[in-house]
Amino acid sequence: MPIPEDIPQPDDGFYVLVTGANSGLGLAVGCRLIDEFLQTRPQSQSLVLIITTRDLRKGDATVRKLREHLSKICREQERKVPGIRMLLEQRVHFRQEILDLTSLVSVQKLSKRLRDTTPKLHSVICNAGIGGWEDLYWGRAVWTILTNWKSAVTWPTFKKSGVGWVTKPQIPITDDGKKIEEPPLGEVFCANFFGHYLLGHYLAPLLARHPPEENTRGRLIWVSSLEAYAHSLNISDIQSIPSHSPYEASKRLTDIMGITSTLPSTMPLVDEYLDYHGPSKQKTKPRIYVSQPGICGTSIFALPLILEYAMFAAFFVARWLGSQWHPVTAYKGAVSMVWLALAKQSTLDAMEAQEGVGKWGSACDRRGDERVERTEVEGWGWGGFLNERKRKTGRSPYARDLTPELKRRFEEAGEACWRELERLRVEWETRLEDAGVGTRME
Repeated sequence: MPIPEDIPQPDDGFYVLVTGANSGLGLAVGCRLIDEFLQTRPQSQSLVLIITTRDLRKGDATVRKLREHLSKICREQERKVPGIRMLLEQRVHFRQEILDLTSLVSVQKLSKRLRDTTPKLHSVICNAGIGGWEDLYWGRAVWTILTNWKSAVTWPTFKKSGVGWVTKPQIPITDDGKKIEEPPLGEVFCANFFGHYLLGHYLAPLLARHPPEENTRGRLIWVSSLEAYAHSLNISDIQSIPSHSPYEASKRLTDIMGITSTLPSTMPLVDEYLDYHGPSKQKTKPRIYVSQPGICGTSIFALPLILEYAMFAAFFVARWLGSQWHPVTAYKGAVSMVWLALAKQSTLDAMEAQEGVGKWGSACDRRGDERVERTEVEGWGWGGFLNERKRKTGRSPYARDLTPELKRRFEEAGEACWRELERLRVEWETRLEDAGVGTRME
């Protein structure tokens, strides 16, 4: 099919897709990608930043903000190097798309469009999501903050989650008014994980379009959280619809599946998910990486203005008390995702060879200077090594030193989760196709 003229396809394009880029962390990821790309990549290379939002109005607003940010950066550089502004502006292209992660049909439609119009993808940053919280347990919030401030605002236990939230029906009512029965699909589960899971599967062919001589891999970057508590996820009820912590469960699922995606026990399932059928001269198997943005102020939990100011103040106090997990601003919180998107493959491979596969987090010091830091994961430690060096800072109150039994259970959980998610994926694809609403990928 002919590609519309308004879709950028530069000769040496670096293609990055960011979901949920209309505000907060997603918008910050876009801004930071622009900054670091222009600073670190050769002048011959152009950034194609594909952002997704739920509607056109939000997409237009996002592109406008990103253009304003690019113009600001270019003006600053123009003062240092006269004449460089035009060159820099020509190296960044924007493309907006509509995506509702709670609608599997929307995921399929966007994926089909991208596969028809995009030559390849270098990174997909799965940022979009919802918290699913309804309120706070105010008494517990006040008590835990006053008695253990730093821990309370890093690993909070006082957010009240909605229970039983499900998506709207995936299959619309037929023209003759008949409603096709379908099982419920957890809204938080779908928005935070399953929608991205399907998106990654459908876009895997674009992520694989990197010949071995390029020395890089397409990257699926899953965004997790510090609140990915092990006790929040019941694998036998993986959607967590009746759970009182569906957000935390979805992030724990992200950790387990991302970290175990390189294990021999999950390899057949991961290969099926990534549509990978062995080495090729034209393709390279994509990689899945797990990140977390630390604690930063975003709109994922709406608060009255006065409480929003109080929240930021609490975060700054926690940083001054020594918490390394409080970047506070979304721009600083975006450092780990952007680093994973732009780092050389040799750098990532070397670090994982030395420290093991792990979870990459956004951290900072008391002055607010951000950095990328390994994050401990319950049942895995920092890199899956039994005798790894214990780190004194940044440990969750739920953390336990890694033992052979904990590691074995983590790996078994990974295999079980991969098997269940692949079953769910195939089941829903078949259901949508049988109902005549699914999109067939060529």
